[in-house]
Amino acid sequence: MKSGSRSGSVWQVAGTLVLLAATLAASKLTAHRRSEGLREPLNNISRQIQGFVGSDNPPLTAAVLHELKCSSYLSRTYVKEALHADVFIAYYSEQRAGESMHSPKHCLPGAGWEIWDYGKTSIQAEGRNFDVNKYSIANSGERKLVLYWYQSRGRIISSEYMGKVLLARDALLQNSTAASIVRIMVPDQPGTLDYARGFASELIPQMQRSFGE
Repeated sequence: MKSGSRSGSVWQVAGTLVLLAATLAASKLTAHRRSEGLREPLNNISRQIQGFVGSDNPPLTAAVLHELKCSSYLSRTYVKEALHADVFIAYYSEQRAGESMHSPKHCLPGAGWEIWDYGKTSIQAEGRNFDVNKYSIANSGERKLVLYWYQSRGRIISSEYMGKVLLARDALLQNSTAASIVRIMVPDQPGTLDYARGFASELIPQMQRSFGE
């Protein structure tokens, strides 16, 4: 075996151990966590963003809400000429191991979408740059582009692994595990990434205001 392969395996094992330790710590620490509400409800997020006009989607079914276990959510379709942007936000006032946010990389395949490409993209909002997840998905010939990230008070991250670590830290230092997952889905067509990134740049500070920042 080449040394590079051995090194890669070591880092993979180390990363798995860190994730397991963080999950165990989060499970113990969040047993006495406090519930934290939003300063402003998600419904206060503007219906006009970057020239898009939003309308509410039909309410989620009881079965879906039971699976999500979120405290509140926002589901809207924003339209700008012929372009549609599907926005979904799930907020969790408290989390514990086994009840944390559902990652789109697991939910999308479960809904029949194939993830054929993935990576990161940078969003600029209020003078700062944030890395978010960028997925290309397909289902029965239909292609979509998905941006999503995890947002809490004062923090935006893309990594589920880092989210587990920070969940344990927040429970220990702040006695709070409140956070949200934000997802934007647009047709995968030339130029739509720029629209999605522009949309995200305005949505991020609106979510920060929901947290009271």
